[in-house]
Amino acid sequence: KSYDLDGLHWALSNIFARSERVAQGINLLPELMVSRGGGSHYTTEYKLKLDLEQAEYLVEEVFSDEKDPELYRLFKSKVIPTLRTVLSHIPPLIEMNRTEGMYAFGARDFEAEIQHVYNKALYNPDPEYNASVPLLNPNLPVNKIQNEWESEEHPGIVVIDDILSPETLQVVRRIMLENTVWYQTKIPKRFGGYVGAYIDDGLHQKILLDLSNQLHRALPKIMQQHPLKYMWAYKYDSNFKGIQTHADSAAVNVNLWITPDEANLDPDSGGLVIFTAKPPAAWDFASYNADPERVDREILRPTNYANITVPYRANRAVIFDSALFHHSDRFDFKRGYKNRRINLTLLYGDMQLNPATSCGSEASCAIKEKQVKDG
Repeated sequence: KSYDLDGLHWALSNIFARSERVAQGINLLPELMVSRGGGSHYTTEYKLKLDLEQAEYLVEEVFSDEKDPELYRLFKSKVIPTLRTVLSHIPPLIEMNRTEGMYAFGARDFEAEIQHVYNKALYNPDPEYNASVPLLNPNLPVNKIQNEWESEEHPGIVVIDDILSPETLQVVRRIMLENTVWYQTKIPKRFGGYVGAYIDDGLHQKILLDLSNQLHRALPKIMQQHPLKYMWAYKYDSNFKGIQTHADSAAVNVNLWITPDEANLDPDSGGLVIFTAKPPAAWDFASYNADPERVDREILRPTNYANITVPYRANRAVIFDSALFHHSDRFDFKRGYKNRRINLTLLYGDMQLNPATSCGSEASCAIKEKQVKDG
């Protein structure tokens, strides 16, 4: 099944162009975007620091006063000073127990004109690429990958190294570093520190949509008829932990790592822990996505936490049954903007649960734990 790439790209681009992210946009953000951390009237210290790092990176390594005078001066004379000023207003995290680390902008922040800078699409190019050339590595062992997906040892989990062509990886990495689409912040004292960009909120570059389509066509036994459901990217602060244990409401999850290996200080970690257990069919989204204590108590502990742990590698994709519980492995990346851990996630189809085989508090889905490593 092929997607209407041009139609999807046109629709997403036009909806975004009318949103309040854009200077002339007139449509307010949907309530869901605001509630999940993408609003324009609050922030976190780590989010603002990331925004500042990105702005400084653009001025130092992307823009120039000769080639991009308007953007160069906007970021150097307006964006960077504003972010620095507002950052100085945020109390230390230890003093923000009531809001769990969230900071609402006040009068002096608006006097500094944060409303014209924060969570705005100040720079969101859609880079050109050669659409006639495959985005995926042309030497992928497709049959081996799909057979591994159906294996008895760890069904529904496969690891693919060098999944993108070098040219594709370069363009995708450029989008992740340069485009100012990282609008979501998390509650630091509850979820840790990472920012998110989403397909329905600026992360709709055509190469990413095309990539989702080519991946779907390349692995028919895995993707089956599951259409692209959602796409996001996360960028992490190494001072915090990664994403807590959860399952995603989809059939297939593709987790692709973007940051160069040189940034990872521990090659044996930094990736993903995938448990062999799924939620019971009767559980709702909140139960399997936002209640890690219950998941641990009722699902993972009875299986003795059987899992497959996949270390981080740049241009490595972990494709797995999205109903399997999973969380970020511990990670330790170098400090500095270009070294931040970045993953791109694509979800396909709807979650597939079999009531007879889903793990519950009285069922055990334990299998022998396997550590996936190189060689």
